[in-house]
Amino acid sequence: MPRAAISPKGMFAAGPYSHAIRTGHLVFLSGKTGTDGDGKLLGDSIAEQTKQTFANLQVVLQAAGLTLDHVVKCNVYLTNMADFAAMNAVYTEHFADPKPARTTVAVVALPGGAKVEIEMVAEAK
Repeated sequence: MPRAAISPKGMFAAGPYSHAIRTGHLVFLSGKTGTDGDGKLLGDSIAEQTKQTFANLQVVLQAAGLTLDHVVKCNVYLTNMADFAAMNAVYTEHFADPKPARTTVAVVALPGGAKVEIEMVAEAK
């Protein structure tokens, strides 16, 4: 099946990857952290970084013609599981029921010293 890259204008790309790939009815979003358009991490708290991470993911979804309502799966990476409740509080604000499937794991480190990274899979009908 052919694949097409989704590249929002002005979004910082930190490496050799696409911000998202559409293949068939699915859009796979690369993991995003709470950075600004130049790749600078915004906010010190997990709540601030999670909010900015969602803002970045929404830019990618919008470039694909989608919204958070199209998301069917999320993977969340935290550098400290003690941040789970605070991340989860922000996460919950972004999705209507039924919420997407989700996996949350702890990792040793994330790019740029981020505390959270989130990747998504969305369905484009």
